[in-house]
Amino acid sequence: MSEKNSVSIGFFQKYLTLWVALCMIGGVLVGKFLPQVPAFLNRFEYAKVSIPIAILIWVMIYPMMMKVNFQSVKDVGKNPKGLYVTWVVNWLIKPFTMYGLASFFLYVVFRNFIAPDLAKEYLAGAVLLGAAPCTAMVFVWSYLTNGNPAYTVVQVATNDIIILIAFVPIVKFLLGVSNVSVPWITLILSVVLFVVIPLVGGILTRMYISRKRGVEYFEKKFLPRFDNATTIGLLLTLVLLFAFQGEVFINNPLHIVLIAIPLVIQTYLIFFIAYLWSKAWKLPHDVAAPAGMIGASNFFELSVAVAIALFGTTSPAAIATVVGVLVEVPVMLTLVRIANNTKRWFPSSSKEPKNTIVVEGVV
Repeated sequence: MSEKNSVSIGFFQKYLTLWVALCMIGGVLVGKFLPQVPAFLNRFEYAKVSIPIAILIWVMIYPMMMKVNFQSVKDVGKNPKGLYVTWVVNWLIKPFTMYGLASFFLYVVFRNFIAPDLAKEYLAGAVLLGAAPCTAMVFVWSYLTNGNPAYTVVQVATNDIIILIAFVPIVKFLLGVSNVSVPWITLILSVVLFVVIPLVGGILTRMYISRKRGVEYFEKKFLPRFDNATTIGLLLTLVLLFAFQGEVFINNPLHIVLIAIPLVIQTYLIFFIAYLWSKAWKLPHDVAAPAGMIGASNFFELSVAVAIALFGTTSPAAIATVVGVLVEVPVMLTLVRIANNTKRWFPSSSKEPKNTIVVEGVV
């Protein structure tokens, strides 16, 4: 018997674009009318990394890393085609299409609006977004499209392993092509600080709590306590970022819109590459939809963190990564609708749940 459940994205996640916009405005106002606040926070810096922002970034990333169960990686060989789609699109296609689209728009289409030096730094931010496929919000997108939760965990877990290996060389190569000088040591340090440390912390926390209190307690009681931590950490980070960069935004509001255009096009492009490839391979919808979502969305927490570490809190590169945060949720919700409305394109899955998930207009 079919059953209909009504569920929703968490309060903060559902209205993330609104909160991001409010934090941008609030940060700009703080920078303009309370300049002593960012001036004071700027004192707390080590190796060009802002300590307050580093703490907030750990608050963002650590809760997501606890959600990843790496024991699921052992089941990779049972149904590898969906993983092939995820890996190839995320690491052999997405970073390079992002570079190509952003270069075309920033250097060619918008050359009368954006100076070349500024375009180069915006491009660096876009590259960081393109090289960091989603690891956290993809669980939400998978849930909203009735994705296979076990398979999604494997997609995310293997993706996180690849990030450790591929993120640094891809970013270094594409930024080198863009004539942006980035020392290897700084890039590697960023990955250690904002991926390796939270990842190890998340794994150890999962292992300790699961052994002490049981897996069910960890999944049902412990993890939900951190549901809003990532979003709150992100929003507070944005307030600080925009407080540091208030003058840049006041002087260049049009740039926000211009940066968003290639980012939005990239999101749709990558989704359809993965989604239609999955269709061609006759993968079930509960594998195809998350495969499209994980490539289309970005690990924007990592992108923001690395942009800050590499270029500073006041850099145009950091602005570009923040624009990625601004556009992601509304664009991804349209892709959820597309995926749910095209389910008939795919063979049915025996594991597919029999319920319909409704999210206030997203079916």
